[in-house]
Amino acid sequence: EAETGPLATSWHSSKFLHPLRDGAVLPILHLNGYKINNPTLLARIPQAELESLFKGYGWKPYFVSGDDPMQMHQQMAATMERCVEEIRMLQKQARDSGTATRLIWPMIILRSPKGWTCPKEVDGNRLEGFWRAHQVPLSSLHENPPHLALVEQWLRSYRAEELFDEYGCLRAELRQLAPKEHRRMSANPHANGGLLKRNLRIPDFQQYAATVERPASAHAMNTKPLGRLLRDIMKLNPNNFRVFGPDENTSNKLDAIYEVSKKLWLAEYLPEDDNGGQLSVDGRVLEMLSEHTLEGWLEGYVLTGRHGFFATYEAFVHVIDSMFNQHAKWLAICDELSWRAPIASINLLITSTVWRQDHNGFTHQDPGFLDLVVNKNPQVTRIYLPPDVNCLLSTADHCLRSQNDINVIVCDKQSHMQYLDMDSAIKHCTKGLGIWPWASNDQGEEPEVVMAGCGDIPTKEALAATALLREAFPDLKIRFINVVDLFRMTPESEHPHGLSDSDFDSLFTIDKPIIFNFHGYPWLIHRLAYRRTNHHNLHVRGYIEKGNINTPLELAIENRIDRFSLAIDVINRVPRLRVAGAHVKQQLRDKQIGCLQFAHQYGVDMPEANDWVWPFH
Repeated sequence: EAETGPLATSWHSSKFLHPLRDGAVLPILHLNGYKINNPTLLARIPQAELESLFKGYGWKPYFVSGDDPMQMHQQMAATMERCVEEIRMLQKQARDSGTATRLIWPMIILRSPKGWTCPKEVDGNRLEGFWRAHQVPLSSLHENPPHLALVEQWLRSYRAEELFDEYGCLRAELRQLAPKEHRRMSANPHANGGLLKRNLRIPDFQQYAATVERPASAHAMNTKPLGRLLRDIMKLNPNNFRVFGPDENTSNKLDAIYEVSKKLWLAEYLPEDDNGGQLSVDGRVLEMLSEHTLEGWLEGYVLTGRHGFFATYEAFVHVIDSMFNQHAKWLAICDELSWRAPIASINLLITSTVWRQDHNGFTHQDPGFLDLVVNKNPQVTRIYLPPDVNCLLSTADHCLRSQNDINVIVCDKQSHMQYLDMDSAIKHCTKGLGIWPWASNDQGEEPEVVMAGCGDIPTKEALAATALLREAFPDLKIRFINVVDLFRMTPESEHPHGLSDSDFDSLFTIDKPIIFNFHGYPWLIHRLAYRRTNHHNLHVRGYIEKGNINTPLELAIENRIDRFSLAIDVINRVPRLRVAGAHVKQQLRDKQIGCLQFAHQYGVDMPEANDWVWPFH
């Protein structure tokens, strides 16, 4: 079934094997001719074309084919021995020379019949060597004695009495063939990589902090300091930490890592590569424009006891949906096995997010990966949406130290408003959510409305809406909450990071309107919080599939997460403002229309929006 996109791109992995320091892979492409009920493409192309295909991929194919079991065993054993000897020879030559170059590694293409050794035919229909041999070739045995007889004949053809004694135990002379001690696959520590895992040496993340003298008064690129932290982690961990990315590390403002290690590149070099190409035969940054392959590499890297960090655009993280699913399932089962040592977490940074697609547009607007993550076992899934530099650094430090989790961090790469100094950020991220006192005016009283933000742009717009309301209605009591750890929204009975009902009710009240501005699809918050006491008063705004090549505020308005829509929402839901606030609502709509007109005319947001800062200090 070697027809999938991930497998097709994975053949290029040999171009990233460093012959001086890495191991090797001996791929075996098994062509038995059929899938579930169709021929396989690679089994139906001419031998010369098949050989050319894999030579073009950069492999040296060896062929093993036939249908006589004993002859095939001998042929396969001889071919494997030859390939292993060739691999060792290639490695020795490279290591003796001390020069890393791209090598042409051997591979095996094995041809054998589908359903090999099963009955040739059943009820006049072809079985062995045909698609019918897939899955369950003979069914309803209790109702079909001829089929049962065929199965008995088939199983007896293996002559089990020659392999097992009268007690069903493998005969002693055969038991002697089994590998001993460390030669057993299960005893190989690389198969239980947690046994080899060493904790990362991580510098104090606080030294990379952004200076925040006053909340919401200055801007910084959120991921830039993270790049410097990752750079220094690579410096301190030269043999067990790598950064993975699909040709986006510079775009995602993580390019400080190249100060320590370049991108691994064993293919051809051109003179212009010296002009910022950041390529090296000794690089430890792995970049290839195939999220499938990168996720596979990362999983293999952590499964064998190492640590990694994978950054990608939000719109394209969906490429690894099914791979994420399978790794999450694997981790969930591992948690039930006492003998399997914990491994490093998979750390995914999702950036270049939905709300800042200023030139890519609608095709790059999809925050739905979070919905997929929420579907998986709560013991292994974590989602964080740090709103600024210092929260991102605190979150990354926590994730890089964690084990047996999949950590998804959502944070945009562009310049964004900064809110918390480092000490406040650490406390905020430790709690996972909390009231921002400097943005609230309900101290010592019950709020009339709760405004919440989750994500960088939604938090900024929620704050701007709060400021508009406080300017228009100075006596309106507003509580402002920011959420970093998304699973705090769910009860503690549903997720290890869930918030107790009493704490949730204390924060979000049991009877006041909640306007929740969210990074992703709004219904995800309803799904997480539907058991909460005040869920009927929870009104979530988020991405609703409206967009184009928009300015940030224009896109926010399209999806109703903008400051004006949120402020109007509050006026509509606070009983005493529904009528008294009519004039303010009209003013807000006028401002909203003016912002759209300006964006349409000039292609940028008006300075009033771009230069906005928190006015209450």
